[in-house]
Amino acid sequence: MGLCLESGYTSLNKKNEELCGDKVETIVNGDYTTLVLADGLGSGVKANILSTLTSKILCTMVANGIGIEACVETILQSLPVCKVRGVAYATFSVIHMNREGQGYLFEFDNPQAILMRDCKCRDLGRTEMNILGKTVYRSDLALKEGDVLIVMSDGVIHAGIGMTLNFGWQRPEVMEFLDRVAEPDMTAPCIACLLAGACNDLYMDQPGDDTTVAAVRVREECRVSIMVGPPVDQSQDNFYIARFLEGDGKKIVCGGTSSQIVARYLGKKVVASFDYPDEDVPPIGYIEGIDLTTEGVLTLRKLLQYSERYLSPRDLSPKYYRQKDGASLLADYLFVKATSVTFFVGQSINKAHQGLPIDTTMKLKLVETLSENLRKMGKIVEVNYD
Repeated sequence: MGLCLESGYTSLNKKNEELCGDKVETIVNGDYTTLVLADGLGSGVKANILSTLTSKILCTMVANGIGIEACVETILQSLPVCKVRGVAYATFSVIHMNREGQGYLFEFDNPQAILMRDCKCRDLGRTEMNILGKTVYRSDLALKEGDVLIVMSDGVIHAGIGMTLNFGWQRPEVMEFLDRVAEPDMTAPCIACLLAGACNDLYMDQPGDDTTVAAVRVREECRVSIMVGPPVDQSQDNFYIARFLEGDGKKIVCGGTSSQIVARYLGKKVVASFDYPDEDVPPIGYIEGIDLTTEGVLTLRKLLQYSERYLSPRDLSPKYYRQKDGASLLADYLFVKATSVTFFVGQSINKAHQGLPIDTTMKLKLVETLSENLRKMGKIVEVNYD
């Protein structure tokens, strides 16, 4: 399998503000990913407008191959001028990189980006440019597998200022923290969340400034195929399962009937577990040759709840799953490990659900919503119906 990019970010709103003055925009165009983190002047509605315009304009222009000089000029001509301060101003960091880790980074007045390699932080070499009187820094990128590039707004280095720290969280201290907590294979969303969570702790849950951390990681592709329910036509069982099992990648089966059909096809037995790590999630099973076997609708419903929380840029809970219940194990495969997910959805009516508030429509709706959430996470998703 080849390499690909994953990205993620976490934001903290300044205390008593409904809107964040920072904005992250991402566009994937072919092999290239463009990510822009913009920080609008001030806070609240005005800052949100400035950062949203800046990130949208820059991300669209850079993703379409327009040079940074033209991008900066467009920004200066487009942003609305603040009547109080008399200026139109937003800082930004722009990452434009292909799936092999080749590309560039532009920075204007944001804290300097951090490169993590082998779980250790280091500085990027950068060149100073003068564009219409503005100092912009360029770094040429040549990342390798496992490298993580981290960009941030100034809320990170201001964390704790006048509260837990006299002069804020200086950049060397940020790098020291990341060196201490980083683990191999830690995802980009997880790293962004950990750093933003540490900032929130220093702010004592009362951020004095909008704070955003975004990360992009070069990683190996991982394909996951997941079977949800048997086909309507039982005579097509073997054809359906053969399609599900073909090709490389991880294989997951959801549902009791589905697991029995797959086990029969493989000539194996389903071994049920009687452990209940989470009383709200039915226990998992085991089939030799299958990476994970879970119950169906109830587990998927729990998984959907996890996906909503995972996608929230305000949620500071860890972006990893170490519990052993079926929903957590599914989340680890689909949210953390997978880069592409293929659903095989059978539409047969489950006789065991008769008389219960569970039907095929509910299952299809769960898969549809999960698929959409996985796409929002940056996964490549395909859904096949029998």
